[in-house]
Amino acid sequence: MCRNIHTLHNFAPPATEDEVRAAALQYVRKISGTAKPSQANQPAFDQAVAEITAATSRLLAGLTTNAPPKDREAEAAKAKARAAVRYTR
Repeated sequence: MCRNIHTLHNFAPPATEDEVRAAALQYVRKISGTAKPSQANQPAFDQAVAEITAATSRLLAGLTTNAPPKDREAEAAKAKARAAVRYTR
């Protein structure tokens, strides 16, 4: 259920607002236990996603590192290689 929650810090190019929102949405889905809230719960669900998106954006903006930024394509290739090993057993 948390497929879109990935490390977002220290990448070149930096994480987009869409990536941050997707991670926040997956987090709220996981915590609430529902992928699609009822109409009665939709406002609370949407507010939580917005607040977590904002908090995550502030966190990412405030973090510093001396390490060089990671390459997105290289990290994706490593993840695919790990998945190939994991799922071929």
